[in-house]
Amino acid sequence: MKLGMAKGWATAIMGMTLFLGAGTALVPRASAQQDESAETVKRKIRTRAVPEYPALAKELKVAGKVKIEATIAADGHVTATKAVGGSPLLINSAIEALKKWRFEPAPKESTEVIEFDFNGQN
Repeated sequence: MKLGMAKGWATAIMGMTLFLGAGTALVPRASAQQDESAETVKRKIRTRAVPEYPALAKELKVAGKVKIEATIAADGHVTATKAVGGSPLLINSAIEALKKWRFEPAPKESTEVIEFDFNGQN
């Protein structure tokens, strides 16, 4: 019976660790082929939108950084987003703001990780 309880606690702790973001270190690095297809030079931002601080996050005093991977078309608009890290309460706001951003045109599509800082002061 004690072994079963220990397994339950270990599973719960592992789940909370992954939920809180510590599991991001377990994500494997991109292969060399993927690195070549991604643009490594940061593109300049023409227009940026500031994310709204979600009311629930403000009420619960949730703060922190959110990282979003954005795919940017050659013409500079964001075509796809993927949350890389951060509180689930803040991610949607960051994604909605990022979709409004415009970057300088480039010869081809690129991928960048954009970081938003929700510091609780907004």
